Amino acid sequence: MSNEFNEKNFSVKMDKSLNSLKKDISTLRTGRANSNMLDIVKVDVYGQLMPIEQLGTINVPEARLISIQVWDKSNIALIDSAIQKSELGINPQIDGQTIRLRIPDLTEERRKELIKILRNIGEKSKVAIRNIRREANEDLKKKLKDKIISEDQSASFEKIIQKLTDTNIQNIDKILSEKEKEIIQI
Repeated sequence: MSNEFNEKNFSVKMDKSLNSLKKDISTLRTGRANSNMLDIVKVDVYGQLMPIEQLGTINVPEARLISIQVWDKSNIALIDSAIQKSELGINPQIDGQTIRLRIPDLTEERRKELIKILRNIGEKSKVAIRNIRREANEDLKKKLKDKIISEDQSASFEKIIQKLTDTNIQNIDKILSEKEKEIIQI
C-alpha cells in the first residue's frame, strides 16, 4: 500500500461491486425477453464451456421472444440441451439453424421466488460494500498508527468512506426496487 490514503481506490472497488450486482440481476427472468438471461448458460462444445453468444447471434425480435441464430449446425443440439438443463425454465424451439425461446408469463409463485433471489443478491452486494468500508477503515487505522496521517485526516477520510458506503447502499436499494417492480409487472 502507498503511504497516502486514497479513497478513490475504495470508490472504484465499490463501483465494481455495484456493476457486479447489475450484471447478476440482469440474468433474472422477468417475463420480458432479455439476451442477458442467457449469460448464465454455458454450452459444452469443442472441449470447453462456452457462452451462447460465442456460438451464435442472439436477437430479441419481440418482447417475449429470444432468437439464436446458431453458426455451426452441429452445435444446435448442444445449445438446446444446455438451455433445457439451465435454471431458466424455458423450452427451446428449433427451426433449422435458429433456436427460438418463448418467454412464458411468470406465475405469482415464481415472482415471489424471484424477488427472494433478488433480495438475496442485493444483500450480498451490501455486504461486499460494507467489507470494502471495513477494509478502508483498517487501512486508515494502520496509517494513523504508523503516523502517516493525522487523527483529523483519519476522521475526515472515515466520513468520506462512510458517505461513499451510504451512497452505494442507496444505489443498491434503488436498483433492487426497479428490478422488483419489473418482476411484479404483469
